[in-house]
Amino acid sequence: MVTPSGAHPLPGAVGLSHLSPYDWQAADGVRGGSPHLHLVCTEAYVVTGGRGAVQTLGPDGCRDIPLEAGSLAWFTPGTVHRMVQGDDLRVTVLMQNSGLPEAGDAVFTFPPEVLADPEAYTAAATLPPGTGREAEVAARRRRDLAVEGYLPLRAALLAGDDGPFRAFQRAAACLVRPRVPAWRALWRVGALAAAERTGAQLDALEAGDIAHLGEAAADAGTPTRRAGFGMCGRRDEYAPPQMNNQ
Repeated sequence: MVTPSGAHPLPGAVGLSHLSPYDWQAADGVRGGSPHLHLVCTEAYVVTGGRGAVQTLGPDGCRDIPLEAGSLAWFTPGTVHRMVQGDDLRVTVLMQNSGLPEAGDAVFTFPPEVLADPEAYTAAATLPPGTGREAEVAARRRRDLAVEGYLPLRAALLAGDDGPFRAFQRAAACLVRPRVPAWRALWRVGALAAAERTGAQLDALEAGDIAHLGEAAADAGTPTRRAGFGMCGRRDEYAPPQMNNQ
């Protein structure tokens, strides 16, 4: 499938970015990014350099997963994760369902009163454009607010109480529910279309038809934004091809 921009999507319609976690120290003394979860996307970290960790909260409690060059970590929807900077940690991020995280699939662990107010959440989550001082101050403020909501969730899980964590998951799902129709449209032209294309190619090969091989192509690209302020850190990102004209 060729997208409206004329580019071919990455294999499987995954998202790709390069990340260096924030070096800012939070209220608990940890240097790192903004804790958050994804509602429908699995995310993977491939560590390309340095060292650090990712803290996760899930039904299995709290984990601190060490990260160093060559290691791989991933987490499924509903897992709260917080990137922790150690020493020049650098990560390549692979994201399922390219386009959905950019459309709001990720929800910060803001305090309950912010999650309960969609306008307050949007105001707290949105950064000014660019990579200058104003954006940096807003990104740090956003990170600190997410940590403020995250620490009680972690403390409760460590004490054996998953109630606050479950309440956060419910609040996150409620917050994004109005966006699901738009997500479904992105999924249909992205990940679902990629899977259906493979099915059609298998059918063709089984029938002895190799017409699709006559459409073979190579493509290349470069980051569409460098050193942007992401959820976890400074981020070089590759815009999903279907979003390039938007």
